[in-house]
Amino acid sequence: MAIDVESSESAAHALSEREILGWLEFGEAARHLASDVVESGYEPDLVIAIARGGLLLAGAVAYALDVKSCGALNVEFYTGVDERLPAPVVLPPLLDDAALEGKRVLLVDDVSDSGRTLAMAVELIRANGADVRTVCLYTKPRTVLEPDFYWRRSARWITFPWSALPPVTVSV
Repeated sequence: MAIDVESSESAAHALSEREILGWLEFGEAARHLASDVVESGYEPDLVIAIARGGLLLAGAVAYALDVKSCGALNVEFYTGVDERLPAPVVLPPLLDDAALEGKRVLLVDDVSDSGRTLAMAVELIRANGADVRTVCLYTKPRTVLEPDFYWRRSARWITFPWSALPPVTVSV
């Protein structure tokens, strides 16, 4: 079987333009971020994930901080690699707005790329009377909202361990 060198080189180039995060490094990053939150003196009452990307990090950080109250804000923005809707859209189920009043909220997402999803979520939570701090694994140079806490800055597309493979489907 022949190997298509040009395709292999193209694939290697595409991978070199990506930041690839593995599971072990993810665990270390989550603990590092939790330590940063503790060192800042911020004591969240609850952790809210921006779903789907922020779900795993939010769980890991909540465990590390021993915060038992967790929630998720479902937002759709990205539809593919570097493809997005005109604006972030909040999807059901919605947060319990009344439960946010007067709370210290740690809002968690995987990456602040454009920052538009993070900014929209911060506005939404603050409008309900909460004090919000933000945590992301990555922040991008072009973001409109740099997170309060982030692990790395990268201009590259990031491949996360939970989304590196295609969705599981029924085989025919």
